[in-house]
Amino acid sequence: MLFSNKIDRACAYCVHSTELNSNVLLCARKGVVMADSKCIKFKYDPCKRIPLKPKAQGFEKYTDEDFKL
Repeated sequence: MLFSNKIDRACAYCVHSTELNSNVLLCARKGVVMADSKCIKFKYDPCKRIPLKPKAQGFEKYTDEDFKL
């Protein structure tokens, strides 16, 4: 969940980090770090978390008759 209490610590989701490129971040505390690294000063920023896209529904099981009024 986006606002779950059980968040994996990663610099990619930390308030103190800024993205330099896709895998490298600039941390205000540690300097240049990798996105999956972590430290004791981690503070979660929910705006940096990108939720997973929902899976597409399987409409194959329906026929044209199911959609007629």
